[in-house]
Amino acid sequence: MAKAQESLAHLSAVEAAAGIRAGVFTAEDLVRACLERCEAVEETIQAWAVLDPDYALQQAREADEAHRTGVDLGPLHGVPVGLKDIIDTKDLPTERGSVLQAGRRPTEDATVTALLRQAGAVIMGKTVTTELATYHPGKTRNPHDPERTPGGSSSGSPAAVAAGMTPLAVGTQTNGSVIRPAAFCGVYGFKPTHGAISRHGILPQSRTLDHAGVFARCIEDLALLAEPLMAFDANDPDMRPHGARNIVATAAQEPPATPSLAFVKTPVWDKASEDTQAAFEELVELLGDNCDVIDLPPPFENAVQWHRTVMLADLAKSYHSFYERGRDKLSDNLRALIEEGQGIGAVDYIRALEWRGVLNGGLNEIYGEYDGILSPAAPGEAPVGLETTGDPSFCTLWTYCGTPAVTLPILRGATGLPMGVQLTASRGDDGRLLRTARWLVQTVENA
Repeated sequence: MAKAQESLAHLSAVEAAAGIRAGVFTAEDLVRACLERCEAVEETIQAWAVLDPDYALQQAREADEAHRTGVDLGPLHGVPVGLKDIIDTKDLPTERGSVLQAGRRPTEDATVTALLRQAGAVIMGKTVTTELATYHPGKTRNPHDPERTPGGSSSGSPAAVAAGMTPLAVGTQTNGSVIRPAAFCGVYGFKPTHGAISRHGILPQSRTLDHAGVFARCIEDLALLAEPLMAFDANDPDMRPHGARNIVATAAQEPPATPSLAFVKTPVWDKASEDTQAAFEELVELLGDNCDVIDLPPPFENAVQWHRTVMLADLAKSYHSFYERGRDKLSDNLRALIEEGQGIGAVDYIRALEWRGVLNGGLNEIYGEYDGILSPAAPGEAPVGLETTGDPSFCTLWTYCGTPAVTLPILRGATGLPMGVQLTASRGDDGRLLRTARWLVQTVENA
């Protein structure tokens, strides 16, 4: 029985949802399998900030009872999902990785949490985040090598997915906190267009830069999780009313024509490791006529600094109360970031905001000719050492411009650990991005 339970824990979310719906196994069977996997590996990986087995099983039983009475709760009926511990849950603590928030229990669900419940998901637990979702690491370790970082700030979410503790998880990204840790942990990570998923009830850092994102073990699972979360919410000032996204259907389609991709080294190419540079040379060669190498215009060289200006000024404003009442309980790193943000002038901040439109105009010209832009998701394999979360700079441009991005674990580094290929598309083109990403994965696997 233990062997069968373990195999359930490694099902894709699409397979799990279909199995529950068909009556092959129950939601309780699936959740028990995931909990058994947690019991086996959590002591090493430490992906969970809050894990309440009884609560998870209670939700699973409720999902099974609904199924027995002929009620379909939605596309995620009975499927476990982990939530980054900066996403509010009314019946679980949300402590945001900080002693300043110890014991915090929200009275309402975040919009993301509510939408997951509406879609039938089982809230498996709260995954570890770094301190207030910044750079000071939490306790989580990389499932491929416990001596290496899982990345941040959504560290627990991809680690839990990679280790088989949950098929799906949700995180956030203000710089590289979905794409980078997904790459380090060897799973798929998807950061939709800015404003596509509500951030209401999620710890705010920067209205301009904050994104919610998702983690899974395949493209189809990313779409299954993202689609119900991409519902309009008037509580998020950057969301706009829209029709059905149809992410699942679009991602599953075959491209009408062979996709054409552009490979850009980005202004931080010198940070790429030798094996990253070699791997991308091989990837471009493999894609042949379907991939062109292009250079970005000179203004893009300033994107990292403009992003930092916006992020830190917003961080100083958003975290003002933490700083005022408990600066001595903040890490030296976070305290320094807040103080740097306090010193940013209004003119520099406004100028950094305005340049986003200029850079997006340049990107739109590229996206008008190509189906997507290829770049590394991170400089290389996950770094050794637990005092760092790794360099997010290969994600910075795409977060700053708000474009959708997905990372695909289709490369390996010098030691055999996963490295991510980042693919981006124009804003609002989320479904087509996943469709192109699925084609790219298949092309590499069939080579």
